[in-house]
Amino acid sequence: MSDILIVDDERDIRELISDILEDEGFPTRKAANSDECMAKINETEPALLILDIWLKDSQMDGIDILKTVKRDHPEVPVVIISGHGNIEIAVAAIKQGAYDFIEKPFNIDQLMVVIRRAMETSRLRRENTDLRRKETGAAEMIGSSAAFRALVSQLDKVTKSNGRVMLTGPAGAGKDIAARYIHSNSTRGSGPFVTVNCATIAPDRMEEVLFGRETAEKGIEPGLLEQADGGVIFFDEVADMPAGTQSKILRVLVDQQFHRVGGTEKLSVDLRVISSTNKSLDAEIEAGRFRQELYHRLNVVPISVPSLADRREDIPVLAEHFIRTFNTTQGLPLRQLTDEAIALMQTMTWPGNVRQLKNLVERILILGDGCDPIDARDLPREEEKVEDEGRVVLSGALATLPLREAREAFEREYLLTQINRFGGNISRTASFVGMERSALHRKLKSLGVVTSNKAGARIAHVEEKESDPV
Repeated sequence: MSDILIVDDERDIRELISDILEDEGFPTRKAANSDECMAKINETEPALLILDIWLKDSQMDGIDILKTVKRDHPEVPVVIISGHGNIEIAVAAIKQGAYDFIEKPFNIDQLMVVIRRAMETSRLRRENTDLRRKETGAAEMIGSSAAFRALVSQLDKVTKSNGRVMLTGPAGAGKDIAARYIHSNSTRGSGPFVTVNCATIAPDRMEEVLFGRETAEKGIEPGLLEQADGGVIFFDEVADMPAGTQSKILRVLVDQQFHRVGGTEKLSVDLRVISSTNKSLDAEIEAGRFRQELYHRLNVVPISVPSLADRREDIPVLAEHFIRTFNTTQGLPLRQLTDEAIALMQTMTWPGNVRQLKNLVERILILGDGCDPIDARDLPREEEKVEDEGRVVLSGALATLPLREAREAFEREYLLTQINRFGGNISRTASFVGMERSALHRKLKSLGVVTSNKAGARIAHVEEKESDPV
């Protein structure tokens, strides 16, 4: 348990409060003036500060110390005591963030009630901070595909620096997990990780949320930038940041300083900035919706997070990871995946990417019956559906083609899906579809199917034909 720091210019008062608290089992330290107070706080952060509002022979009075402590150590509750107390001083102290106000001469029982409540507040704040940091450190990267390994290799390189990172990729691909991975594996891993959801914060509230505010009614309300001091601030979907806020964030990146809304004091912060977007920022800049200077400040190290379609090999291990997670966190059944279910999941379209896969697994576990293995019948069917009699229901487009063209279209899409399912590995594809590797190569050539590198993996696609010269 951390100690309680008692600050009072009267030695008898310091000793009296200290003796009372020590008898109740609370360790204490004592300071007679502002210099001693700040030195002891900087040496070891206390669990609670008991602070006299009037301090003789000090450079700072109690209100000044209160402001400094709430700025630099916001989790430390401060109880103000004064022999000259009145309602105006009490209101001023509470507005500046004091936990409570006690007037001298104080009642010991009243003092202990306030101290115990303040210490409980301090404990809860520290526990919440520890939990947030543990959750941040739990960011787990799951996969083994070539695209996944290329991504992790890039992330590992940037964890060793303090450079700003821009994560690009479609919605649901896991850009937030990648950001947390950078944080938890960096030298700032023990510091806070604060997310700014640029797409969900109302534009008229963005500046208060980021910079905090100072008002006569509520005093100081720290913003997300202050909360992230010493750690990482993550601008999620930064393209949706309001234009007016963009210019102010640009200034913060340049100066590492800012003012709270309604405040006059200039605050300094030590931050690492990570951003993400699923939009083309070049297009946003051209349309006048995003500042080019801010883009260059944020885009020091660009990293592309691949879609689930680019890492289909990882679908089985991701699905199994989500099954275990939901079993642990929600008590849902620990079900296995059949080979048929895995094959179907690897051929499905995933516009929502990893987030969509996670939601599908949760839905299947909630609606499923018992602990039977998850089969292909448990998965939603897409455009091509197999009926109970084994008949294939054709799509409207395929049904209108002559037999030869329909067969080619089917073979092309089927082989594209299988190759991408196996991460561009032709040997594994040939084995699954039941063809010799050389025969498969000839078939792919006849269908115009080629493979190329994308996001660190081999991806199959239809070869673009050169247009005839005019």
